Amino acid sequence: MKLSILDSEKQHLAELLEAIQRCVYFLDASSRKLAWPLTADLLETQKKNVVLFEAMAAINERFAKLQDTLGAAMRHACILAGEPTDSFLKVLSFYQKTGVLESVESWQLCRTARNLAAHDYDINYAEIADHFNSLKTLTPLLYMSAVRFLNYCQEELRIAPKQAEFS
Repeated sequence: MKLSILDSEKQHLAELLEAIQRCVYFLDASSRKLAWPLTADLLETQKKNVVLFEAMAAINERFAKLQDTLGAAMRHACILAGEPTDSFLKVLSFYQKTGVLESVESWQLCRTARNLAAHDYDINYAEIADHFNSLKTLTPLLYMSAVRFLNYCQEELRIAPKQAEFS
């Protein structure tokens, strides 16, 4: 049976919601592999520790993926809710008003930290440690936004994640 355009859009949001849950699950798993906070001394003495730096790379990637996926889902949900989406700032403002986001500024802070990602070839271990410690500090903000967004979609749009394996 062919889905209507609206049903197809709702299914897409349900898939995005599941993707958000997956992002949280795997970011949390990667984060648990490290002893926090990271220090410059640890990173310098362990500079050839592939397991450590792979976990850090995964955290960088998964933090970014979570925010990107959450942003895409928020825009999509706004469309389904009939809210303006001509600028992402309007989308963020809408979710601040609904209580999904703590603030537009907190979202932008996460975006800025994510964009200042330390590179694998960077050798300033203090800056690398600061970057990852910042991501660790900001991660709960994204987690809480994700939870509130999933609740918003369930309560206001009656759309839940496609599968509940990662809830």
